[in-house]
Amino acid sequence: MQGRTTGTDERAEVLGVDPTWWRQAAVYQIYPRSFADANGDGLGDLPGITSRVPYLRELGIDAVWLSPFYPSALADGGYDVDDYRNVDPRLGTLEDFDEMAAALHAAGIRIIVDIVPNHSSDRHEWFVEALASPKGSAARNRYIFRDGLGENGEIAPADWTSAFGGPAWQAVGDGQWYMHYFATEQPDFNWDNPEVRADFVKTLRFWSDRGVDGFRIDVAHGLAKKFGDTLPSQAELDALPKDGGHPLWDRDEVHDIYAEWRAVFNSYDPPRTAVAEAWVDAARRPRYASPEGLGQAFNFDLLEAEFDADEFRTIVADNLALAEASGSSTTWVLSNHDVVRHPSRYGLPRRSSKTIKHGAEWLLSGGTEPELDRELGLRRARAASLFMLGLPGSAYIYQGEELGLHEVADIPDSERQDPSFFRNPGVDIGRDGCRVPIPWTRAGSSFGFGAGDAHLPQPSWFGASSVEAEEGDPDSTLSLYRRAFALRRELQGAETLEWVETGRADVLHYVRPNGWHVLLNFGAEPFELPTGDVLVSSVAQGAGILAPESAAWVRAAA
Repeated sequence: MQGRTTGTDERAEVLGVDPTWWRQAAVYQIYPRSFADANGDGLGDLPGITSRVPYLRELGIDAVWLSPFYPSALADGGYDVDDYRNVDPRLGTLEDFDEMAAALHAAGIRIIVDIVPNHSSDRHEWFVEALASPKGSAARNRYIFRDGLGENGEIAPADWTSAFGGPAWQAVGDGQWYMHYFATEQPDFNWDNPEVRADFVKTLRFWSDRGVDGFRIDVAHGLAKKFGDTLPSQAELDALPKDGGHPLWDRDEVHDIYAEWRAVFNSYDPPRTAVAEAWVDAARRPRYASPEGLGQAFNFDLLEAEFDADEFRTIVADNLALAEASGSSTTWVLSNHDVVRHPSRYGLPRRSSKTIKHGAEWLLSGGTEPELDRELGLRRARAASLFMLGLPGSAYIYQGEELGLHEVADIPDSERQDPSFFRNPGVDIGRDGCRVPIPWTRAGSSFGFGAGDAHLPQPSWFGASSVEAEEGDPDSTLSLYRRAFALRRELQGAETLEWVETGRADVLHYVRPNGWHVLLNFGAEPFELPTGDVLVSSVAQGAGILAPESAAWVRAAA
């Protein structure tokens, strides 16, 4: 039943048959609840995405990655999944998914969907059954249950801390506790259980049969876990090396799971692809990205870097070498649904506030301390994005970055939704600021997101950054991205570059095999461009000059 949304021949005609399409793809991440609201209930939905396919086609991307759209209580923005083979009724139906997939494929855009295999929702039918079943039952064995300590099991099995703050073990009232590395509502699966493995294979086939082209694997390094009879303390866990034998993270045997998944992916024509969200040591990343495994792995190094020439060059060189070692292509990311948007990161003092992660001190101040230099941040973001889009490998773009959106920092506490905010008051402000619904029009109750108010409050400055405001402006960030995506298609080919020495530590210059030159000036002084045609630049340039904190692509003169 492959290619359910469109006939196999029709899909091949529109999308082509290249099984390596993903190697240098431009992938646009959609956070469905915040992209477009078709029914006016304040929550983005699948019909809303379908309605915006013409925009996505004109943008010039190769694929969309959909964050979870499954039934969910939204304890963690949809990453608490009730049913892996269905659509949240607030977002649509399976028929709506099929219509969306058909529209995207007809526009030449492939589909990657999020798979969340480390944990389910506590409303998943398996976990409901587990709570209703006795100790030692087959139902409980699908998850990680342990007897508590103390006379009656009233003490947690270990003092582990969850990623969102608070304990990582939850009592169920009969002397046992279940593990949840994330929110309490997200119990961790037991991946030693063959039933769990078989069910996820079923899920991968379910979506592949509906025309999905690939999968993004959430917490890919966390599935395999191994505990002894006595659990280590949190301090002992933190001290253990993550070298393949850690009890929780990046265990070697996790790749046995992905070898099984690769067999599933390769049973389709063309093979389905996958990308691992694996926060692991760089030296261990290639195995996730190998042809025998998921095929590709996220590289978050640029996302974590300062706006600094030396950092950028080292990261690019190291990750191209890692990609060569894995046989995959590398990936480039500057923003996503979990981090502060990069126009805001680049507009703050260096290392002043741990701005990358969602616990940023800058956000705790409501975005007022230190003061954000919005113009500086956007100028640097445009330059970094253009530099990144010229690199070999896949580029992952987060919705709204093509508009130059800054982080929404001043959301009232009463309007916030992220569990990390509620579990760590005064410490972690959460990720809501990058998940605010994006603006489509200059005005309106939700700036064109839907007919009513949006589920997260949008700031007044959104109108000036909307699609409507930027669409006709040749100097807008939207126009910059459209131009870069269109030119990027001509860069396909050898996944290599050659560095050109500039004589300045604050200017980077590389050349792609087709002869295009990409330059980024991190400094405060202009730099002389190579002779040739400027194809695209992040700011208006003087003749033959690369302005400070700007980037350009140049086709050198023959």
